[in-house]
Amino acid sequence: MKLANPWKQNPWFETVAVAQERARKRLPAPVYGALIAGSERGQTVEDNQRAFTELGFAPHVAGHRPERLMGRTVLGQEVSLPVLISPTGVQAVHPEGEVAVAKAAASRGTVMGLSNFASKSVEEVTATGAPTFFQMYWTGQRDVMIQRMQRAHAAGAQGLIATLDWSFSMGRDWGSPEIPEKVDLKTMVRFAPKVATKPRWLWEFGRTGTIPDLTTPNLQAPGGEAPTFFGAYYEWMTTPPPTWEDVAWMAAQWKQLSGKPFILKGVYRVDDARRAVDAGVDGISVSNHGGNNLDGTPATIRAVRPVSDAVGGQITVLLDGGIRRGSDVVKALALGADAVLIGRAYLWGLAANGQAGVENVLDVLRSGIDSALLGLGLASIDELRPEHLLIPDGFDRAVAASLASV
Repeated sequence: MKLANPWKQNPWFETVAVAQERARKRLPAPVYGALIAGSERGQTVEDNQRAFTELGFAPHVAGHRPERLMGRTVLGQEVSLPVLISPTGVQAVHPEGEVAVAKAAASRGTVMGLSNFASKSVEEVTATGAPTFFQMYWTGQRDVMIQRMQRAHAAGAQGLIATLDWSFSMGRDWGSPEIPEKVDLKTMVRFAPKVATKPRWLWEFGRTGTIPDLTTPNLQAPGGEAPTFFGAYYEWMTTPPPTWEDVAWMAAQWKQLSGKPFILKGVYRVDDARRAVDAGVDGISVSNHGGNNLDGTPATIRAVRPVSDAVGGQITVLLDGGIRRGSDVVKALALGADAVLIGRAYLWGLAANGQAGVENVLDVLRSGIDSALLGLGLASIDELRPEHLLIPDGFDRAVAASLASV
């Protein structure tokens, strides 16, 4: 028998900010804290959003176009809007986790990014029909990495994302959210006081007969058990950091195996972008890991124009970090990004209302893109240029190639 939701309310929200507030009210404090946390003082998290407010528009009063187009082809995938799902780990904010997100991506015509730290397997996610880019960290031995690539390819992944910009600095001035090694009876008793205050979240899991899953099935070795998130983290900590030769090897292995695009996530500097081209990547994401990396790294929107000017004619340039509204997407595209990736925004939608909440977030962004194009008098995102923005002097921050370290 299907249980009726005793907390059912109007599920629709009109902004990502409302989705965030609903997620805050619904989730236990440690879970919500994990979604908003940034490293050290949180300077980068703040600048990722603040920088967008420094960019302005000069809208037209007449001559608006009756239709605005926002579809394009990104890394071989036709998308209905230039907003892709960024891979994020262990989506225990909702029982369906990454499967719900993938269904929403398929429904709204965009690409699903799936972390190898995800709580759902690559096979479950690709079965939704969403075009999926599988994400890998540089962890484990090379033969293990190849095995993971083979599994992703066999499951139907349409691209591989390599993420290198993680955990250079993890201390948080306000304290890191407590995440258990695994969810068992002892853990549930210890977290009971915090979880009991969020009955709607408990009810969502209770009606499915599940508990939050903190294992990482995409890192499961053949015949073995899926490691916990912290087991996966230990593997990362004990793997020597990659060189540019390692990046080139990874790109070559994936493309030889699948013939599909290889994307490098975590690029900020112009010299790194050029090295990525030399390493054979098909696309890069200008990213500071949402502020969960080296604090003090400026907002990614400050770097996207110099990076795009340097390599945009050779590879696809994506941006992630701080996207909260459709106008942010338009600003990123005007400065040279081909598309953007969202992370926290869809996680808040997932927490607020599952698959429908993620769809709601994508609809909010689509509407905002349309409104910005309308105000600018443009008929397509393909017409966006820096000239459509009011850009203050000194806005760009990307490090030039002349300052490259050796």
